[in-house]
Amino acid sequence: MKRLALLAACALGACSMLKAPMPPMAPAAVAPVVPMAPAHPIERIPFRHGISSVTVEKLGKQQACTSDEGAGLLTAPGPVEVYRIMCSSGKVFMARCELRQCRAM
Repeated sequence: MKRLALLAACALGACSMLKAPMPPMAPAAVAPVVPMAPAHPIERIPFRHGISSVTVEKLGKQQACTSDEGAGLLTAPGPVEVYRIMCSSGKVFMARCELRQCRAM
């Protein structure tokens, strides 16, 4: 019978009075502010046109990458070259050309 009375009291909202009140919680410790290192400027690579730039631009168009600048040479001219296209969609298309045979990276 006591259980039935207790269940009825809980159904009416009196259960909250049966429980002991929770002690107030201490505020969370605040993390110390760490000073940030001075920002270094982003290194910009100058645009250089290479022997296989046109070939890489055609590869980029096949991958849905269009750009106003075109394909820029990242490495030194030689038998193996790496090109980059900054697509108008925000993607970066890169290709590696070895003896003028280019493949997407």
